[in-house]
Amino acid sequence: MNKVYLIGNLTRDPELASTTSGVSVCRFSIAVSRRYSNADGERETDFFNIVVWRGQGENCHKYLKKGSKCAIIGTLQNRSYDANDGTKRTVTEIIADEVEFLSTKASGDADAPNERVEKKEVAELEPIDDDSLPF
Repeated sequence: MNKVYLIGNLTRDPELASTTSGVSVCRFSIAVSRRYSNADGERETDFFNIVVWRGQGENCHKYLKKGSKCAIIGTLQNRSYDANDGTKRTVTEIIADEVEFLSTKASGDADAPNERVEKKEVAELEPIDDDSLPF
């Protein structure tokens, strides 16, 4: 079974690209702190490359930014390529099946879906006519 669960913070802004056939792909990396401290009493951090496809990738590009916290559920995948210097390189990536946004965009951003709604005093609220409710 190949299943990965990670919670971490983005180390850079997501990059959105398209394949030659027009399929969207978003790439970013996250930093994940280890559970235990090392011998010096410091918690070590691991960095993982994340790949998100199609509409979910477009949403990641739109709503995530450097420092955002997210949860990733996906699979581990290796791929190889030939570098410009002729050497063969291997890359390990997490292919995300699910991405959950755990922090919101900056509160001053008008595109943020989770904008705070201004609270009103009870006296300012309009009464509801119970006869017009469908239930």
